[in-house]
Amino acid sequence: MAITHRSFSANNNERIEFLGDSLLNMIIAEALYRRFPDLREGELSRIRALLVSGKTLAELATEFDLGSFLRLGAGEKNTGGHRRNSTLADAVEALIGAIYIESGFDTCRERVLSWFESRLVALNPESSHKDAKTRLQEFLQARKLPLPDYQLLETEGADHQQTFIVSCSVSLLKSTISASGSSRRKAEQAAADKVLVALKDAE
Repeated sequence: MAITHRSFSANNNERIEFLGDSLLNMIIAEALYRRFPDLREGELSRIRALLVSGKTLAELATEFDLGSFLRLGAGEKNTGGHRRNSTLADAVEALIGAIYIESGFDTCRERVLSWFESRLVALNPESSHKDAKTRLQEFLQARKLPLPDYQLLETEGADHQQTFIVSCSVSLLKSTISASGSSRRKAEQAAADKVLVALKDAE
């Protein structure tokens, strides 16, 4: 069930993804709490947000080649759903939930920490771990430019499992950039990240 997208069947991974999301946040929060005893709550929260972001989860899914195992409806498959970051990230969360249900918390925690080990080891608490929206805002403020404008373009899916599509526009770019996420906040973060990449390429 963890690899079954809602486009394939009514019996899909949406509920178990919800469970996996909560487990992931708690496991990573505990790992950071123990690894960095001197960091304040705000910094711990920023690092956790980076580690559990849709972008990071999609990277993990790509490393696992998880996309090739997803059960997708014909329309979703034909439009590249097995490569879509939001779909891949959701599948990783669902997989975490499935491991917990099948094997218990200790095994789930061990597996998640093994997946994130290289990223946890690479963390430098002296570096900035601000989220994409914060970094974009600071980038624009430093240049005395207007703040980014985020607009909700569309919501898709059932009420309990929606996909949000958000646009982000800044004065330095001629066109707006859009991104999707399982919450409006995640979609805005994804859009801000894309804008930062576009601004870097434009420099």
